[in-house]
Amino acid sequence: MTGPRTAVRRTVRSRARSAAIAAFVVLAATVPAAAGAAGTQEVDAALPYTCLFPSGQQPATVEVSAAFPERVAPGEPIEPSDVTTTVELPEPAVADLTALGASGVRAATRLSVGVAQGEATAEATWRGGTEPTQLTATGPLTLTATGDVPSVTGQGAGELTMTAGGFALDLALTTSDGGSTDPGSVTVDCTLADEAPDGGRLATVQVGTDEEGPAGTPSGSPSGSPSASGTPGEPTDEPAERQGERAPKVAEPAPDGAAAERKAPPCKYDDKHPAGPMSLNAYITGYSNVNKLDGAALVPPFCTLITQGEPEFEFFPDFSGAYIRQHSTADLYYQQRKETPPFQATFLTFDFTPTTATMVLEQTGPMTIDSNGTTDFLFTSTDTYVRAPVVLRVTSLKVNGTPLDVGTGCRTRTSLVSPEPDPEKFPGDHLVLHGRGEQVTGEPATGYLLLSGGPLTGEVTIPAFTGCGTAGGENLDRLLTASVSGPGNYVKQIQGQACYVWAEQPNPDECTPDRQPLEIPVAER
Repeated sequence: MTGPRTAVRRTVRSRARSAAIAAFVVLAATVPAAAGAAGTQEVDAALPYTCLFPSGQQPATVEVSAAFPERVAPGEPIEPSDVTTTVELPEPAVADLTALGASGVRAATRLSVGVAQGEATAEATWRGGTEPTQLTATGPLTLTATGDVPSVTGQGAGELTMTAGGFALDLALTTSDGGSTDPGSVTVDCTLADEAPDGGRLATVQVGTDEEGPAGTPSGSPSGSPSASGTPGEPTDEPAERQGERAPKVAEPAPDGAAAERKAPPCKYDDKHPAGPMSLNAYITGYSNVNKLDGAALVPPFCTLITQGEPEFEFFPDFSGAYIRQHSTADLYYQQRKETPPFQATFLTFDFTPTTATMVLEQTGPMTIDSNGTTDFLFTSTDTYVRAPVVLRVTSLKVNGTPLDVGTGCRTRTSLVSPEPDPEKFPGDHLVLHGRGEQVTGEPATGYLLLSGGPLTGEVTIPAFTGCGTAGGENLDRLLTASVSGPGNYVKQIQGQACYVWAEQPNPDECTPDRQPLEIPVAER
């Protein structure tokens, strides 16, 4: 959308101030690694379903949460993100599973989503998976599934809606000794209840501007006005094949290998960063809050190259367990530089002026990963601290399509700063993220471990800015500092499964054939 011409012709000083404030709404969202686009709608819908279990029909609640753009350009894919499907199984349904001899369950979910734009419709299937979950002796059971979902592209301008439909659970059952039940799996089909709020509608996304008509309708012809194809709300006489051409296009997520190329930058060792016997690589993504803006922003995936340290053990005096310590190092990596890829965000300043900023995070010193824990050889718990000195640099800015020159040195004065639990051992300014992991021998780990990844959280202060502006132009340092800088900004990042690159044959469950991380993690709030 383009603002009034008067907005473009304001004085340089006025334009610079509003642009700077707008730009650093985006910049604040980059802590610690990226910016999120404005105009995002977050959906959290609790929908009633009736599900057919072995013992008969039972009510169940399915909660669907996701983020959608509020508006896209015609032809631009709508990509739902942060999709989570949570289903609560009632106690009788859980009893059905335990009656089969199951003590644990892992679920794959399938949610049918109807897509409509005008009279044209399509259907997408949102698939997800859960972690293995122990069944409870009594009470309901909650299963939470995540996964990539198809993108949807409208074939013209106008509102596009997404509505929940049928839901299914494929339940893989396990016994207490790790074996399978008979049958080893159960499929549960669920039907949306008639009393579902708004008929199960999840989101409405505007395709094009408000002035453009709906898909297949000329601009200026509102969706509620009569047209040659009939009156609103009535079926048209248009041939089915023509409506098929106008139907929204549903594109399934790419397979894992293609996803690595499409959704994340390359993450490979090279001549300048050669791999060694302890080399790992991994992707990280997540969210960060910004206190001054009362919001959260998505951090896109970026690459880290990790040199894993040798673990050290100190046995307890009675040899009933041991302390574990491990010191590793890491580097951000992008095109042989210790930085993130340039990331760009576009949003509407004052709800009408589009502003686009491009930024980079630069590593300014050694990044360390220190893990400390205990084990009794059956159960292990570990606390890991990641410490990274990084500054935020602004490379370009456009307001309403007009470039604003921020110069070549616009950045935070120092590294982003976190509270340091051991300041004597780790002095200086740096970002600190913490993860705690637990593992029972023979079972999957929970929380964060260096090899398997997981959530890392922290709190960061955004320092003052410097070098923002050009000779003869307005110095924007104080304005940007007042708009963005400050303490208490919560950060949550998710590291994916690390790839061990030195193996003669890389593990296909961890690495792509060219030794990049197979897993591109999904951000969590």
